[in-house]
Amino acid sequence: MYLHEYDNWWDFRYDKGRVMNELGRIRAKQGLLLGRMMSLGFDFQDEALLSALTMELTSSSEIEGENLDFKQVRSSIARRLGIETAGMVEASRYVEGVVMMLLDATTHYDEPLTDKRLFGWHNVLFPSGMSGLYQIEVARYRSGEMQVVSGPMGREKVHYQAPSPERVPQEMERFIHWINSDSGIDDVIKAAIAHLWFVTIHPFDDGNGRIARALTDMLLARSEHTSKRFYSMSAKIKLQRNIYYDTLEHTQRGDGDITDWILWFLQCFDQALDGTNETLSNVLDKARYWEYFAHLTVNERQRKLINMQFDGFFGKLTSGKWAKIAKCSSDTALNDIKDLLEKGMLVKNGEGGRSTNYSLTEV
Repeated sequence: MYLHEYDNWWDFRYDKGRVMNELGRIRAKQGLLLGRMMSLGFDFQDEALLSALTMELTSSSEIEGENLDFKQVRSSIARRLGIETAGMVEASRYVEGVVMMLLDATTHYDEPLTDKRLFGWHNVLFPSGMSGLYQIEVARYRSGEMQVVSGPMGREKVHYQAPSPERVPQEMERFIHWINSDSGIDDVIKAAIAHLWFVTIHPFDDGNGRIARALTDMLLARSEHTSKRFYSMSAKIKLQRNIYYDTLEHTQRGDGDITDWILWFLQCFDQALDGTNETLSNVLDKARYWEYFAHLTVNERQRKLINMQFDGFFGKLTSGKWAKIAKCSSDTALNDIKDLLEKGMLVKNGEGGRSTNYSLTEV
């Protein structure tokens, strides 16, 4: 039997002792990370937010085998959040749509979930009404049967059979009411349960996984009482994609005990928090650099070029590149660089002449 075939299947059971032991440790880590990131200046918070959201959205799509253009996603998020950043490019209509979905989930995390809101998310995932070569029902719950299968045609393996379509509206009404109610469950645990519950109903023709992960992001934002996200849950799920699907399948074929699913979710969340240093390394390095040299004064050109160097926009720094990017004369570029060398903010590489280039001082 599948999980949803039991009476009152949504009355999930789990080992509260094991779960709460893990939750307490992870909640403490979550609070430390949030405090650390909030201690950064607003500009660095914006950069960290931009990096984390870009990673989250591209990773969530990659789990489904879809590769979004990283620069388009980053540019779309930056424009919608009013963050100025170098290297902005135009984003496709589709990228703009999926960015809107993620930002609606995280920015408006405290707003009620509704059918209409979910339909809006589904619509931006499939603006043409097509999923690959096939037309699907968009912005409404499915009217057909749904199976999760893998393998070549004629030898497919059925991993999951979702509830019949006539059950979906009632199942979703119950799910949405639970999301919006104060059930007394910690929001991190609620995020784990919501993810499982939603994909078990599988209410749409396609896009259920991506919407489930958007719901996860929404509830994790509620758990922190802020729309600022500094880690990517989907990036860690992507690295464990096979375990993710295996754990889902095992739980959906179970009898309502979801302990293993929640513990796996918490482990993944724990790794996402730990992965912040790697995901946001440039932002954190930049913040440390400017904090270390906060007592020194630089001009606007110097600040811009240093920040661009952190972001890796032009490789090795030379006086010629400085003049071209800053749109200034060669003499001005050399004076800017000489000033930063004297202040200890740059170091000189190379043997001199045309091979001379410069690097940021490590702090």
